[in-house]
Amino acid sequence: MTRILLIPGLICDRHVWQGCLAALAGHDVAVADLGVATDITAMAEQLLATHAGDLIVVGHSMGGRVAMEMARIAPTRLRGLVLLNTGMAPLKAGELPKREAMIAFAHEQGMAALADHWLPGMMAAGIPPDPEVMAGLRAMVCRMTPNQHERHIRALIARPDASLWIGAWQGPLLLMTGRQDIWSPIAQHEEIAALCPQARLEIIEEAGHFAPVEQPAAVGALISAWVRETATHAQEEFQ
Repeated sequence: MTRILLIPGLICDRHVWQGCLAALAGHDVAVADLGVATDITAMAEQLLATHAGDLIVVGHSMGGRVAMEMARIAPTRLRGLVLLNTGMAPLKAGELPKREAMIAFAHEQGMAALADHWLPGMMAAGIPPDPEVMAGLRAMVCRMTPNQHERHIRALIARPDASLWIGAWQGPLLLMTGRQDIWSPIAQHEEIAALCPQARLEIIEEAGHFAPVEQPAAVGALISAWVRETATHAQEEFQ
């Protein structure tokens, strides 16, 4: 059975995917641990080594960048690629000092303060955040350490430019983002879709950057249906 590998993003863990797991019941599903790798390529190589066989890789935010790198390194092992709330571009002009400032903030103020500073901007713009959703995300961030946060930020600073090769990916591709995601907006996903004509782009309503947490039922249902459809098409081609 092809494994569905769910990859969380920056200072995230299994919590990001918890609400989606019920919709994926009956599949071989694993949630990735990004471990102590210090760059996107090393994270991708670690996951390919840890999870044997064919994979459908589902990446959220930074996890989407890891997923794209896995597809570059081992395209014949991936049976599908799902990218949520992410982008393909390298470091942008003016981004570095903002990233460095966040690293310093976490070391100086701690992870609870970082959660309170960072998370509100990740929620659906213009929609009051659900207190329960915010509480769960805050607890997740507080499980991390400033050193883990710095390691992930450093990986993002040095991230590969996936736009140079993502067009070579010819396998099934599902793109998803929140309608109100101002961090990884719809336009970024449209740019990926423009390079990959086989891509399907789904917009999650009333969701920001944490669409799998803000709207887990909708995200889980879309992934499950797409996986079933992808498997059916693969069987038809084989026959």
